[in-house]
Amino acid sequence: MDNLKALIREVPDFPKPGINFYDITTLLKHPDGLRGTVDALAAQYESEKVDTVIGVEARGFIFAPALAYHLNAGFVPVRKPRKLPAECVSVSYDLEYGQDTLEIHRDAVGEGHRVIIADDLLATGGTARAVVDLVEELGGVVVGLVFVVELEFLPGRKKLEGYDVRSLIKYQS
Repeated sequence: MDNLKALIREVPDFPKPGINFYDITTLLKHPDGLRGTVDALAAQYESEKVDTVIGVEARGFIFAPALAYHLNAGFVPVRKPRKLPAECVSVSYDLEYGQDTLEIHRDAVGEGHRVIIADDLLATGGTARAVVDLVEELGGVVVGLVFVVELEFLPGRKKLEGYDVRSLIKYQS
């Protein structure tokens, strides 16, 4: 994964002083980087039976459909409030700087559906945990969660204890 990590731009002091932002747009614009990322994500779960891959707004939408295609599964978006047209289930959760809400169509995941949750980044884990809660509320089974980047110095993995969590690129600090 070092070849993929080398394609990620580090932006110091963004979005505020003291924060080091890992910008994946430089990875995405590189054809081999994008292909390698999608292939590596798919390889994480190619031996599993998966019904649905859920992508979390917004950057999860980049990876989840391609992953679903590779796994012969469907794709379902989880979005911010009032973006989905049919009846939704929602969950509110805490962020470092406030609170947020996510929604999923009520009929997007059925009882016993095997689901993978895909997103670009695992940091504090609040968003990922909220999506797990939505899936389970609808009767789905979370097979695993997969991320392109994981910030290991933040407690994201702790909020997902008991779940299969995989990430391609890890940062220690």
